[in-house]
Amino acid sequence: MAIQSSGQLGLADISASKRKCKHTFFDQITNIIDWLSVEKELRLYYPKGLRLSGKPAYSPLLLFKMLLLQTWYGLSDYQVEEEVNDRITFSRFCGISMDSSVPDHSVLSRFRTVLTKKKALERLLKNINNQLSNHGVLVQHGAIIDASITPTPRCPKGKKSYDLHADGSITVSESYQKGVDPEASWSKKGPKLYYGYKRHILVESKEGLVLAVSTTKASSHDSGHLEGLLDKVNLPPGSRVYADKGYSGSPNEILLKKKKLKSAIQKKATKNNPLSVTAKRFNKLIAKTRYKVERVFGSIKNWFRSSGARYIGIDKMHTQHLMEAIAYNLYRSPNIILRGC
Repeated sequence: MAIQSSGQLGLADISASKRKCKHTFFDQITNIIDWLSVEKELRLYYPKGLRLSGKPAYSPLLLFKMLLLQTWYGLSDYQVEEEVNDRITFSRFCGISMDSSVPDHSVLSRFRTVLTKKKALERLLKNINNQLSNHGVLVQHGAIIDASITPTPRCPKGKKSYDLHADGSITVSESYQKGVDPEASWSKKGPKLYYGYKRHILVESKEGLVLAVSTTKASSHDSGHLEGLLDKVNLPPGSRVYADKGYSGSPNEILLKKKKLKSAIQKKATKNNPLSVTAKRFNKLIAKTRYKVERVFGSIKNWFRSSGARYIGIDKMHTQHLMEAIAYNLYRSPNIILRGC
């Protein structure tokens, strides 16, 4: 039987309940989200919980909540195991009684790997966003799209060797040190070079909550991923889509017309064709709404201490980006509800 919250308190839980604990945020999240619906989604991948040889079965909801804590507090697998063991508020949020064992880092890693292979987090993001929509937190008035580079420290630092053959041809061979992420790529932003991945996100234009995420190599151009993100959401006809100059061009304009969406893509000057006064004014108006997507990137970096890639490989990095999107939406939801009230 999978370890999960049974609703019954043991002696250790009764003793711990007398302590003063600040768990307002976790209570707010629990009041907003129907965890039974999330668990039902997770049970599609783990019908009987996660089992490892010589260890008890763990509830997938328990493990998912540990992943949320890991993202919110910028913890490693080892650290989140220790924190759930030590902190009463963390163990209560996960639904672990004081006399039950906490899943170790290997269980958490295996659980995340299965979610990555099954692409389960895409469905979980939709599930949670639907619940937020029912609470009036997420209203799709329009959408904003943008991309940001997630650098990885696992960049190639090897040397190239050149072999000159008798026929005059040259063979170039590269040797890399261990630990390099071969699926990432180089990209230049301003004067700086970055090695890593690119996070493409689509957020709703009112509060800036994340609706869809895709992950590519850092060298991938932003403009080619508008259609993929729009296909992941159902924007009402007539919704306005905001984007910066990187998405300008006839292919995206035609795409938006085809999907019956209004274009709010900033105008881009070309050679011998500078922007008119009207176009400059239009760009300024777009910027007043488009900043909300930049706020998402900055908040994830500052709040969750997420300054770079945690994992190797594009699939695992997509999992990181999706978990950060879910964590961001949940983190902001209580304040949006309180402000609305």
